[in-house]
Amino acid sequence: MGVDLESISEATSGAIGSLLSTTIFYPLDTCKTKYQAEVQAHGQRKYRNLSDVLWEAVSTGQVLSLYQGLGTKNLQSFIAQFVYFYGYSYFKRLYLQNSGSKSIGTKVNLILAAGAGACTAIVTQPLDTASSRMQTSAFGKSKGLWKTLTEGTLSDAFDGLGISLLLTSNPAIQYTVFDQLKQRLLKQKLKKADHDSSPVVLSAFTAFLLGAISKSIATFLTYPAIRCKVMIQAADPEDDDDDDKTKRAQSKSRKTVPGVVSAIWRREGILGFFKGLDAQITKTVLSSALLLMIKEKITATTWVLILAIRRSLLLRNGRLKNV
Repeated sequence: MGVDLESISEATSGAIGSLLSTTIFYPLDTCKTKYQAEVQAHGQRKYRNLSDVLWEAVSTGQVLSLYQGLGTKNLQSFIAQFVYFYGYSYFKRLYLQNSGSKSIGTKVNLILAAGAGACTAIVTQPLDTASSRMQTSAFGKSKGLWKTLTEGTLSDAFDGLGISLLLTSNPAIQYTVFDQLKQRLLKQKLKKADHDSSPVVLSAFTAFLLGAISKSIATFLTYPAIRCKVMIQAADPEDDDDDDKTKRAQSKSRKTVPGVVSAIWRREGILGFFKGLDAQITKTVLSSALLLMIKEKITATTWVLILAIRRSLLLRNGRLKNV
């Protein structure tokens, strides 16, 4: 089977879009993650809202620590989006070729997206865990990627994998909603456009708006699992006194899905499962919408570049054969 250039084009543009959106919104992501990771104890909490995290960084002179773990996050995000978009695009093309259908229904789209998401979660889980631990470490005390990955066991690097697999439904819902809305809009534009006109594409604003709507729906439906995952992957306290060592042992015992669910339920009640939902939606909607907007705009350019490279290689091979 030859190289699937269209899938590579989709994957490359998606990965580049992810890299840019992750970098732009990373300080917000760090504040959100530290806020989500905290569990109320004895009616008290360190962060009452998202701005408290930002103020802590500013007041302690650790503003640059809002970017702790950015390199790891970008690496994880780039690999994840490349694997996801390549898998999703490839599975979709494979299904259309084998089924003979001209379009994909919502149910099949969900299955294909979930399959691509599961592959992505397994491949990038250690990097995802490491980036979460870096973000939730005390400002200025974040460790490097290698030290973060090697300070525990191999199973520790895959903390939260079960929930990550469950959360494959999040991008599956997001991209399915986005794709379905996109197809409907393009069909409407095709009916109005002339046959001899240039190809119909989404405007940047329309792509951004569709991305925001699709991600909002996916985030709301999966948020309790998202918060549980953050708490499982959060960094442990690093103080050395006996009292804090006891707290760390208790934290270790809670780093299971039942343990985290129990801790949230006992300390914060049912609303605790939605703590930070507004911050999550703000960050993920803006980031994902920007990702999809960038992807829509650079996919055509990426495709042209890949075709140009392929044509150049074919011409070079042809000349070598003639020599």
